[in-house]
Amino acid sequence: MHIFQRIDEARSFCSRARSGGTDIGFVPTMGAFHEGHISLIRSCREENETVMVSIFVNPAQFGPDEDFVAYPRDLDYDAGLCREMGVDAVFAPSVAEMYPTPQTLSLDFGGLTSDLEGRHRPGHFAGVGLVIAKLFNVVGACRAYFGDKDWQQLAVVRRLTAELAFPVEVLGCETVRDSDGLALSSRNAYLSATERQSALGLYRSLRVGSDKIESGERSRDAVEEAMALVLAEVKGLSPDYAVVRDAATLMPVDFLSGDLRLLVAANVGGTRLIDNLGARADRPPPLSTLGEGVRA
Repeated sequence: MHIFQRIDEARSFCSRARSGGTDIGFVPTMGAFHEGHISLIRSCREENETVMVSIFVNPAQFGPDEDFVAYPRDLDYDAGLCREMGVDAVFAPSVAEMYPTPQTLSLDFGGLTSDLEGRHRPGHFAGVGLVIAKLFNVVGACRAYFGDKDWQQLAVVRRLTAELAFPVEVLGCETVRDSDGLALSSRNAYLSATERQSALGLYRSLRVGSDKIESGERSRDAVEEAMALVLAEVKGLSPDYAVVRDAATLMPVDFLSGDLRLLVAANVGGTRLIDNLGARADRPPPLSTLGEGVRA
């Protein structure tokens, strides 16, 4: 397995692989691997001849009061897991390699990032978009694997890829959860045993909202109120939002229909956690058609 720290080395490796007729699968990460990362790498390994994994804690997506310095880093451990899983190359650049000069380019994703995590973390998605654009330019044509857990981020990456015409197929992979439902996250390491129990409220909130939609509720307000009530009852949990949105655009939908995404965020102790769950609400038939089959 190759470990590259320079952009030109990683780019040359990917170019040689493509020129040899092999396809490339790419998993961009910030390291601190857990089973969620491993699941992405496993899917990538199964579906591609050459696998590249990047490990880079991106300072551009951290706000001034966020945990960039404290973010867990263990390159030797992560690279060892990559080697065990048959990864062909790891790209682990320094901050100076990725950002050799002060950044002046700013990406604006409009309404896609004006709410939810974008409202709570100003500038976060501009930083995400910037580093993904750099990584896609390094790797080139590939299949890129992202977890569904960061749903708004996945929507941003899809928008970025489409609007800048990157030769990249973006694939979302299902959220990996512990047996009790808690979504795996590198930030879970910050939780005490008591805080971890409180964190389970996020998934319970999502399940309550999903169950209401499945049982026929089509009022966004009613579903969101039920979700918020679950979060409010959890000791040690400070909710930020509990919403239902259109899955593709992340815009509010008053009458729920089609593919939806339920999204929650809350602070547990000093740790901010997010989670989401997909749902589908099929529209009922128009009132004018009801009872047509039972006319005398």
